[in-house]
Amino acid sequence: MTERWDTIIIGGGQAGLTMSYYLQQHEREHVVLERARIAERWRTERWDSLRFQFINQAIELPGLSYQGPEPEGFAHHTAVTRFIEHYAAKIAAPVRQGVEVTRLRHRDTGDYALETNTGSMRARNVVVATGPFQRSMVPAAARDLPRSVYQVHASNYRSPDELPPGAVLVVGSGASGSQIADELQQSGRNVYLSVSPHRRVPRRYRGKDVLWWFDKMGRFEITIDSFPEQRYPPSTVVTGVNGGYDMNVRRFARDSGTVLGRVLGCADGKLLVAGDASQILAEADRSYDDFVSAAEALAEKPEVADHISDGNERSATPILAEVGGARSVDISGENVSSVIWGTGYLFDYNWIDLPIFGSRGAPVQQRGVTAFPGLYFLGLHWMHTFGSGLLSYVGRDAAHIARCMEALGSPAPSGRSPR
Repeated sequence: MTERWDTIIIGGGQAGLTMSYYLQQHEREHVVLERARIAERWRTERWDSLRFQFINQAIELPGLSYQGPEPEGFAHHTAVTRFIEHYAAKIAAPVRQGVEVTRLRHRDTGDYALETNTGSMRARNVVVATGPFQRSMVPAAARDLPRSVYQVHASNYRSPDELPPGAVLVVGSGASGSQIADELQQSGRNVYLSVSPHRRVPRRYRGKDVLWWFDKMGRFEITIDSFPEQRYPPSTVVTGVNGGYDMNVRRFARDSGTVLGRVLGCADGKLLVAGDASQILAEADRSYDDFVSAAEALAEKPEVADHISDGNERSATPILAEVGGARSVDISGENVSSVIWGTGYLFDYNWIDLPIFGSRGAPVQQRGVTAFPGLYFLGLHWMHTFGSGLLSYVGRDAAHIARCMEALGSPAPSGRSPR
């Protein structure tokens, strides 16, 4: 027995639910398949203290927005999970939890065949909305570390208390690594941070959150096609912990943290690192200065000036802490007992039996639309714009995909019964 649907959405997170919302607007029959639970990654791949990285006003999906008492606050990640659950219930999304798609292929008849742990399915359209971060990436150097060192990827880290006594090495200064290093340092740990390219911005500037400024600067309108070879820029590091504050590796260094360059490998119990820490931080400083210059240029416009404060951010004393040029770390000698890999993620589409992937494993698509009619992707990091993978902006791409479906033809007659 094979179920047949007009559209199948794979993934029951924010992207998949948003897609369901727009398909309902177009009265298109569909089902959402979620291999675990709704918003599973918000439940199980976040550390204990993590807060939403943008102000609560940005907790929004089509048809539902934040209505709490702290619009300028930063919600705990568990509150975001509850919001997504509430959203699924509010829009009555047809979600089937515990259904994992194990194979997806295109049939000669023009539709798609899906194999799942509960049976076979067919669909005219398929939207792959399995999240922007799919499989943890850990460098080969991890295999060469002493076996006594506790290792964990940032997606599985929970709190300083879970780590054995001793110094901690955090590899990667993106959104996760920079916040985890800060938390560990504030907990009293001796922390080493191997930096990676990142963009530094003020949490607030002239009385407004960075998200407000990004919107005014048009950052959410810049498309991936604007960048050479469609390579998106380094991650922008912000935090919502303790009311939100500026993330700055130089402050971490000033407060006795040890800053290292990129990890190159491990040999004879020593971690080998590049001598590029100063260069990486200089580039992060430039991104901060570029933000301030762009904000000041906008501040001259009446429609912006009326909403901001005079402020004195530009005159604030900069943190000038220098970083060392160490090229190796003796793991045992420095009592490094734990390594946290904040090294990002890889795509995980080995269950899709279609020739639609580029050299880096990313699906070849234009704003979610692939060369296979009826096959779409949604919610990927920088899929179309900076907002493509963000909670409050994924709806823009979902609406676009729904329109593309309509352009291909009317919804199929209801066929929810197996046949």
